[in-house]
Amino acid sequence: MTDISREELDGIYAFAVQLGKDAGRMLQEAANLRMGAAHASREQKEHVQKENAVDLVTETDEDVEAFIKTAITQKFPSHKFVGEESYSKGASRDYLIDDSPTWCVDPLDGTVNYIHLFPMFCVSIAFLWKGRPLVGVINAPFLEQFFSACEGRGAWLNEERRLPLVREPVPPMPAKAPSGCIFSCEWGKDRRDSPDSNLHRKVESFVNMASEVGGRQGGGGMVHGIRSLGSATLDLAYVAMGSFDIWWEGGCWEWDVAAGIAILLEAGGLATTANPPYPNEETAPIEEVRLGSRAYLAIRPAGGSPTETGRQSQERTVREVWKRVRNLDYTRPGA
Repeated sequence: MTDISREELDGIYAFAVQLGKDAGRMLQEAANLRMGAAHASREQKEHVQKENAVDLVTETDEDVEAFIKTAITQKFPSHKFVGEESYSKGASRDYLIDDSPTWCVDPLDGTVNYIHLFPMFCVSIAFLWKGRPLVGVINAPFLEQFFSACEGRGAWLNEERRLPLVREPVPPMPAKAPSGCIFSCEWGKDRRDSPDSNLHRKVESFVNMASEVGGRQGGGGMVHGIRSLGSATLDLAYVAMGSFDIWWEGGCWEWDVAAGIAILLEAGGLATTANPPYPNEETAPIEEVRLGSRAYLAIRPAGGSPTETGRQSQERTVREVWKRVRNLDYTRPGA
């Protein structure tokens, strides 16, 4: 436990849960207007008809972040706020999270999904203490999935079902992981089609993970399946559920992952760097994830087996993934 009191942290958690519900309701109401909800007023319908989908999503993004920031500032005036919308409007790309009590928020993760009304979009709210995410809330209103976690209180789906979903016992990682695993990844926004770009490195890594065992000069991972949700936040939530075994990604920002990491860690998962520590990926220590690194590898909660602990099986899987993926270049100041 950290040096924040249990009572204080529980109060922050309760506040974050309610805030996530209210913000998710705002997202869904805005989506309903775009779908022509019958209860919308004539003025609301005329506004929707005049604006294109991208403008409406930008407006929703900004409105939800403003609502969240105002609520946090009123309740916790001494706390710091780092939000995706306000950060993106600034000139600096420095890592802004420090030891201050900090809220890290993405009002709308899965923006492209939201534009197309593909249901994998959500609001993400995290509370950090001394740089570590202790509270995470993710609300995917179209899916009616609400994820929440607080250090020492467990991780939950819809406040009723404890994560991971399969429990008593929690399954170990497959003996031949990544073979037998569901592998989650994202294309990201960096689509530069140049030799050795991040896009090319990702594609090579995806093919390595998917190829048959023995293929790719022995680098084939033969994963059970590959999934791409279009939302890093929900990728992490699904790893915490145990629905995804592995998530590997570069290019995200701290608001994309902070709440998901809080939920994953509380569920018993592992989070570290996406980038293999060349040249010694088989022996290098597996370090705790750096929130601002923009390169992430997550492994689902895992139970033990007769031959290894759950943590050992997670670390074994990390090293097997590292053998098959390329180093990604998403450097940034201060991280």
